[in-house]
Amino acid sequence: MQVDTIVLDSAERLFQDVADIQSVVSAKNTSWKEKLWSGIEENGLNIAAVPECLGGAEIGLQSALGILRIAGRMALSAPLAETILAGWMLGAAGLTAPTGKIAFGPARFGDGIFMKLDGTVSGRASHLPFASECSHAVLLVQGHQGLSVVLVPLADAQITSRQSLAYEPLDHVTFKDVQPVASAAAPAGFDKDTALLMGAAARSMQIAGAMEKILAITMDYATQRKAFERTISKFQAVQHGIAQLAGEVAVSLSAAESAAEALDSLLGAGRGFDDPELQLEVMSAKIRVSTAIRKGAAIAHQLHGAIGVTNEHILHRLTLRGLAWRDDYGNESQWSEKLGTLICGRGAEALWPLLSTR
Repeated sequence: MQVDTIVLDSAERLFQDVADIQSVVSAKNTSWKEKLWSGIEENGLNIAAVPECLGGAEIGLQSALGILRIAGRMALSAPLAETILAGWMLGAAGLTAPTGKIAFGPARFGDGIFMKLDGTVSGRASHLPFASECSHAVLLVQGHQGLSVVLVPLADAQITSRQSLAYEPLDHVTFKDVQPVASAAAPAGFDKDTALLMGAAARSMQIAGAMEKILAITMDYATQRKAFERTISKFQAVQHGIAQLAGEVAVSLSAAESAAEALDSLLGAGRGFDDPELQLEVMSAKIRVSTAIRKGAAIAHQLHGAIGVTNEHILHRLTLRGLAWRDDYGNESQWSEKLGTLICGRGAEALWPLLSTR
């Protein structure tokens, strides 16, 4: 599938102009957030994956997820991923996306949200990213007649504010007989883990993007910082650390991009979320990038020394978000268990044919 470079270039310019990491870190207030979201809507980034017939940009999932790689490089603190995914799911169900920020869920295994016979929604989302900043949520819910895609007003839900490791909203949301703004049967090929798989793919791209920037600033620091009358990049231990970090970044980008391409091509070919190739790609990506950011953050902070952990340094903002994103839409332990179940359930003879297809 072709990646829409024009949209990606527009996204990069917007993020650099309005939400440059150093400018955000130095900002005395959060007025930049309003400018950022206005720019996102003006450039159509929020509706990147919405079909044209429903008023969207329809640039394809691979390009839409590519926007999130750029957002990850900027450690963007906004529900862009959630809004893009919400628009995509609404569009897939033939529903029109509202304006504004939209939460997307469920975001955790074990969250119980269901549709009653009267069409109302009840249940809880224990960790719904940015719910307190959004006006609506798009949820994949179970009902008596199967899965449904619902658009619900968050003003009618009970929100208990919580924060992630990165001090961003990760709220507990309780729905009690909430009347959806719109609802439709989930498209063919959707299953109970569809929202989690899409969220995992999105977070994989954000983490990979953050790691790109972490590597860039670490290399830059190592070539400038001097110790014992020479730059620290001359020391073998530092070179070894940067090489390890570069390896983790490379494999993260490869895994995340491969998952995005698989979603675009396999779903475009009419395959569903129960497809083993699709599951292998997305699960593997989330597992691998989550492991990589844990290792990569440790290396980067070690090479930066004490300066890297201060709030004033951009490394701190990048690593906090990368580590926080590990837990959203399933952590690596949960996806490892899911992947193991998938492989074992298919039998040993099916493993190599599955791997060789990718």
